[in-house]
Amino acid sequence: MNDTSATVTVRVHSAIAEIPAADWDACAGETNPTVSHGFLNAMEESGSTTARTGWMPQHLSLAGPGGEIAGVVPLYAKSHSYGEYIFDYGWADAYERAGRRYYPKLLSAVPFTPVPGPRLLVRPGAPAEAREHLLAGMVEFTKQRRISSLHVNFPDRIDAEALTEAGFLQRLGQQFHWTNDGYRDFDDFLAALNSRKRKAVKKERREALARGLEIEVLTGSDLKPRHWDAFFEFYLATSDRKWGSAYLNRRFFAMIGERMPKKIVLVMARRGANYVAGAFNLLGKDTIYGRNWGSYGDYKFLHFECCYYQAIEFAIAHGLKRVEAGAQGPHKIQRGYLPVPTYSAHWIPDPAFRRAVAQYLTRERQMIEHKMEGLADFSPFRHEETACQPPEPEETAAGR
Repeated sequence: MNDTSATVTVRVHSAIAEIPAADWDACAGETNPTVSHGFLNAMEESGSTTARTGWMPQHLSLAGPGGEIAGVVPLYAKSHSYGEYIFDYGWADAYERAGRRYYPKLLSAVPFTPVPGPRLLVRPGAPAEAREHLLAGMVEFTKQRRISSLHVNFPDRIDAEALTEAGFLQRLGQQFHWTNDGYRDFDDFLAALNSRKRKAVKKERREALARGLEIEVLTGSDLKPRHWDAFFEFYLATSDRKWGSAYLNRRFFAMIGERMPKKIVLVMARRGANYVAGAFNLLGKDTIYGRNWGSYGDYKFLHFECCYYQAIEFAIAHGLKRVEAGAQGPHKIQRGYLPVPTYSAHWIPDPAFRRAVAQYLTRERQMIEHKMEGLADFSPFRHEETACQPPEPEETAAGR
């Protein structure tokens, strides 16, 4: 697609490999590894995101007058709504009951990864209107293909605002993130909690390892194929046990282990020489992103130790600002993870369908805002003493 001024060109790519990694990463930056060429390409090369799995790559690139790439967008034609963590099944059902075709839809997101981050990836120094050109290209592509809708999941705040200004409907969500308040070590963090929660965390950490378990935190060259073999088995076992879907395959983990080992933090629990559980994290510039968890059998509190407490320890030791522990929820609060807003954006051409979705989103936003206000009462920090406790979680392999 060519811009009417003939000064820029927006192209659609059926594989991220069609875009040079250096150009993509120059636009994506180094802050968030989930939007890096290496991470997204590993999903495609491994067969995890293909037309067969319902994730047909349709990435956009924006080229300037000289042909240089000024911006890119991770974009997929979806034949279903699995692996997104923003649920629109009700929308799809209503649209198809009305005699219309909801799928395929277009989705800008990081597959299977509910991590907020940039979606309109613009090279530093690109013209100020580059973001607007990318937005216009996405909408025009949707119109030309007569696609029911265009969705952008988990954009950062800057992109969320740009999408809303461009006429997208904004959807509010929430996650639970831990923030480093300059803690010297884990004990310093514990000192910020009220006494009851502090004792509870200490008890959980004690009991998690009471059965002779030990923790290894692996990154970079310490990661070996045997670690990935063990972790992948946990990932599959937990998916099967909780009726989830193992979206990622073993080849994907091998690829990222080879190509971006310094961006990976793998927390493994073992008894003697045998690994029994693991948590997979991605390492950004100032944030550690919790991604997947798996285990053989049930180990009391081990999920909290591997996914939450070890991530906090790692963040403090490495001077990181945040831990983003993925999807799911309120049980994270008493472990120091507090609610934060997340966003998605939705462009719907059909006027009647757009009105119905807009009305739904207004009601949903009010409910979520009210819920987030109420969750403040569960804060474990000393200035928020409370006797209430949020519910405990269900384990899942994909969402933490």
